[in-house]
Amino acid sequence: MLIALEGGEGSGKSTQAKVLYGRLCQAGYSVHPRPLREPGGTALGEKLRTLVSLPREVLAAVWGQSLVTPQPGSQLAAKELWLPISAAAELFLFAASRAQLVSEVIRPALARGSIVVIDRFVHSTLAYQGYGRGLDLELLDHVNRLATQGVAPDLVILLDVDPVKGIARKRRAQDMSRFEAEDIEFHRKVRQGYLELSQRDPQRWLVLDAGLPRAEVTRLVWEWVAPRLPARPASAAPASIPEKPKRLL
Repeated sequence: MLIALEGGEGSGKSTQAKVLYGRLCQAGYSVHPRPLREPGGTALGEKLRTLVSLPREVLAAVWGQSLVTPQPGSQLAAKELWLPISAAAELFLFAASRAQLVSEVIRPALARGSIVVIDRFVHSTLAYQGYGRGLDLELLDHVNRLATQGVAPDLVILLDVDPVKGIARKRRAQDMSRFEAEDIEFHRKVRQGYLELSQRDPQRWLVLDAGLPRAEVTRLVWEWVAPRLPARPASAAPASIPEKPKRLL
């Protein structure tokens, strides 16, 4: 089984992915050794992640390249802090990371009978590059199918957050990322895209208000996921699940 967590910036999906992974382990399920993330999860994917997420000056240090960086005191717009990447190039960078992750990690894990938890998957491409960037959704479907070799999430958990609140939450926690530098209208389009995608397949999607207390989101996620999980082998002895699962990774 493949379980994907989706949502806009600051929705808390990365935290909930780790908590869900911990609960699955404690309940005695066969789970891939770590929750995955996109882009990333492989050597190639992590390299591509740096290209789409790190500021130019950090990239220059990481990659040992001479990249033009803003001059001290300049009034460059926030977007100019990052390497210019067109919408189409962004799409193919994410698709390349996904293709490698599916081939190297996800398919083998599923073949072993493991449950895989992933922070973002195909629906992020539809929401961000489709609804957000305006690329053709049918084209994105073709790219996704090529990258995934037909692998699709069995369950999708969408943590829905008001973009203004989500961006504010992320900026309190860390430096601004490439996507957080986009204007609020971009993030509204992404959110609308996610909501429309969830309505197309309501049996497979859980939509939760990410503004709820973290513990409440955790409880609702587990209550929805647990009855949809495959049967454990008879030899599996589930461990007790604490009220506050131990944070992993």
